[in-house]
Amino acid sequence: MSEMQEKKPRVRTEMSPDGDMIRRVREINDRAADETGVRPAAFVLTFGCQQNEADSEHIAGMCRDMGYTVTDTPEQAALIMVNTCAIREHAEKKALSIVGQYKHLKAKNPSLLIGVCGCMVAQEHRREQLKHSYPYVDFVFGTTVLHQFPALLYDKMQSGRRRFCADVADHVVPENMPVVRESGYRAWVSIMYGCNNFCSYCIVPYVRGRERSRRREEIVAEVKELVNSGYRDITLLGQNVNSYAKGSDWGYDFADLLAALDAIEGDFTLRFMTSHPKDASSHLIDVMARGKHIAHHFHLPMQSGSDAILKKMNRHYDRARYLAIVKELRERIPDITLTSDIIVGFPGESEQDFEDTLDMLRTVRFDMLYSFIYSARKGTPAAEMVQIPPEVQGARFDRLLALQNEIAAEKNIALVGQTVRVLCDGASKNDENYCSGRTDGNKIVLFHGDAKALTGQFVWVKIDRAEPFALYGELRK
Repeated sequence: MSEMQEKKPRVRTEMSPDGDMIRRVREINDRAADETGVRPAAFVLTFGCQQNEADSEHIAGMCRDMGYTVTDTPEQAALIMVNTCAIREHAEKKALSIVGQYKHLKAKNPSLLIGVCGCMVAQEHRREQLKHSYPYVDFVFGTTVLHQFPALLYDKMQSGRRRFCADVADHVVPENMPVVRESGYRAWVSIMYGCNNFCSYCIVPYVRGRERSRRREEIVAEVKELVNSGYRDITLLGQNVNSYAKGSDWGYDFADLLAALDAIEGDFTLRFMTSHPKDASSHLIDVMARGKHIAHHFHLPMQSGSDAILKKMNRHYDRARYLAIVKELRERIPDITLTSDIIVGFPGESEQDFEDTLDMLRTVRFDMLYSFIYSARKGTPAAEMVQIPPEVQGARFDRLLALQNEIAAEKNIALVGQTVRVLCDGASKNDENYCSGRTDGNKIVLFHGDAKALTGQFVWVKIDRAEPFALYGELRK
């Protein structure tokens, strides 16, 4: 057992950004705006999961309160923030490559400030790499000290010193965080932070700290405000949302929180991610089945269909337990959409182990999969295991995708002729002749319509064509 696993936070501390530091940075930016006639701009770039996206919205909120405008062009920025991911090697290399490209911007504008934050920089070797190989990076901090961003920025502005904040503050619960949301109708709401699971392949507990949950009243207040402001799709976030409040003496759990949020009046959909099968309770399924606003979609990461591999992954469930949850979900919520995560080529995965995963796909018949080739993460137990050759991983990955595409196509074809409710996201990024949106079950639907007028609105679409990754249809009144 690692030192990280043995350590238990003794104090739960609710933290907010330092208001005095925010005011001081704003005064500096106000003076700059008065002198130049142009308000300084901040650019925020995000890599990684929905939790990283939510963190970036809070970074943008703090930037706004510190007197920056928020730009989508790094060339126009006085401050560049890169929010990084550590879940796979590729994500880290891509983030470092982008940071490297900002060297020329710093050369043109020496007053430009560059900060790197997020999961990647919570790892000591990446902090050292940034410190020594990227001298134009001004400050670095991890996810658990997000609230310290204004203080780190002000210190850099005043002293000129580079700062590399190494803390993994696994007792801190951020509250009262400013936010600039990317959307006016879809919102992320973080309900907890960190993870206690220590899956053998995963870096998250080491870079995001131990589990700590926000209080129910704070979450309910935030969701009420969102609904009253016109938000129509609200997703509750956590590394393992269904272990929310676990180990506390609060007297409620995630299912109770979900029920409290479902009781809020309004026309909106509640979602949550990500869940862990070991904590998926009958109480939670009952709340979902009775809910008025809770989406009939459950993202339940399976990771592998082999009991031997699940044990090596330290997942704390087996095939039988997973199938029991699926059975209960489909009995209580017949129209449930099931999605999952699969890791292909985990260390020691035999051909039979992989066939067991394919067998689970045929048995469960997921609507959609997020599938990944295993990527070794330095500092995790799985990185020290015997690795599968890349060519074997790739071949298995292709076989998995082929099977899942076949299943997804069959599942979607069954919806042809049905009329479904869709929240419109505007014009499709892949084909501007279509509007794009998502169903209650989180399926993508493409349809003809006035994208500008329909964005953020619920519409009804009759499905007339289906593909593995999308449904096509026509608007209905």
